[in-house]
Amino acid sequence: VTLTLLLLQLLLLRLPSLELTASSQLPCLVSVFFFSSPFVFRVRKTAMATSAVTEEKPLAVQQDAPLKADLPATTTAVVKKTRKPRIDCIDGCRFALVFPIIVGHFVKFGTKNQILLKLLTQENVFVGGFFIISGYVAGYVSTKIGERDCEREKLANPELFFWQKVMSYYPLHFLISTLFAPMFVVVDRWRKVPATTTAFHAVLNYTLGQAWFPSAAEIWNPPTWFLSALTFVNLALPTIVLPPMSQLSKDGLRKLLWGLGGLSIVQKLSYSQAWQFRCKGAYKTRVSSPHLWNVTRFHPIWALVEVMMGMAAAREVMLDSPEEQKTRRSTHPLLLFVAAHASMFLRTTRRLNLNDALVRSTLFVPLYLRFLQSMHRDCLTSNPTMITRFFGSSTMGKLGALAFPMFIVHGPIGQLFYKRDVATKLFGGVVERRFFPVYLAVVMLVSHLINEGFVKNQTVINFSSRVAKFLAEKTAGMLRDQAPQEAKSGEAKVSTSRKKAPVGCVSA
Repeated sequence: VTLTLLLLQLLLLRLPSLELTASSQLPCLVSVFFFSSPFVFRVRKTAMATSAVTEEKPLAVQQDAPLKADLPATTTAVVKKTRKPRIDCIDGCRFALVFPIIVGHFVKFGTKNQILLKLLTQENVFVGGFFIISGYVAGYVSTKIGERDCEREKLANPELFFWQKVMSYYPLHFLISTLFAPMFVVVDRWRKVPATTTAFHAVLNYTLGQAWFPSAAEIWNPPTWFLSALTFVNLALPTIVLPPMSQLSKDGLRKLLWGLGGLSIVQKLSYSQAWQFRCKGAYKTRVSSPHLWNVTRFHPIWALVEVMMGMAAAREVMLDSPEEQKTRRSTHPLLLFVAAHASMFLRTTRRLNLNDALVRSTLFVPLYLRFLQSMHRDCLTSNPTMITRFFGSSTMGKLGALAFPMFIVHGPIGQLFYKRDVATKLFGGVVERRFFPVYLAVVMLVSHLINEGFVKNQTVINFSSRVAKFLAEKTAGMLRDQAPQEAKSGEAKVSTSRKKAPVGCVSA
């Protein structure tokens, strides 16, 4: 990691368009070395301690309850089930995805270097990774390991499942939208936008319905279209997605992956045929039909396709038999990680500079799926590779926890500094390019404060839980083929009939 960062700094010195001198970069070189070296040494020390002390203990199960085989015979009958191993390395990947998205949205205000702009303005590609991880985690926690079945206790009340998912992100969305609402409304007034249009945008923002409207998908806080699409996905998960998918065999899951991937590629080809296959970068090439582009990248149906691909990939790993776990030789996760991100460099070529939609569906998403599967299998071994330990480290876990707040707040903060109407009123114009690293630091600092003071606040958590239960009671039967009263009365009996009833009867 240290050598990579140092090489990146040396590369920046060789780019004359950045107008940076060696003397001005020397503090950066020193800070990079002192920041990353202790981390690398700590990771290495932890890895050596793990191999020496807990040589046969998989990384993913270090903090879990003991297995039945590890307990005395007298206590075996007491233990009914064990907790699933926690895949910390998957959580660490979130920061590696959100950071290039944040950079890509405003990097055109930070540099004029054409190569960097081509590489760093492909944020629409990385968003696919977020949908994949969302599906991967949902599939892992909601289905059973080694069995073709779902966690019936979690899906017994599909309305509660849905509202709990929504309330895990809506409070922060509501907070940031309300705090910055005066700025959003005032900008509309400056631009002479009709009051009815502003009110309509407010309704779409607070109801998370903007992803369904191509002409209004980027209203107020544009990145929150992701939450809009994810809300529809969560609506479909507990009834029509998770139960039938959990019953598929590995062969069926592979066929489903190929089918979903092919469907996504066909849609991206349709968009490319209507516009163009090649692209010099969003900072330079403007789409001729923005609404068509918004339907391609924002529509909830295509988000559901990518989430289902993540679920199918997780289920395939979860169905690995003990024999397969011992004999399987998976591709090194580092190779797949590098290959997925190397697809970004196609933008720098003349003949293979495909648009974001094609790169995302044909290269990045399939390779990133394989990377997650390979790292998942690797973290269950007694000696995980370095990249698995890196993404599963406490440092990446803390950074991964900042991914969601960073994704929500970077847009409004960026508008303060880089939206011409707002920046002119506040600073007399858009801030200088050298301010861009400060902007990134401000986003991380604000995200940390929000994560510690709001997201982790127990009062907020308890309030969200109560709201989710209240809404589930008021919408009982909404996602099932039952009348509300039947759904409520059925909840009292579901605990005794769960093992006998098929999945389709639990949540139609």
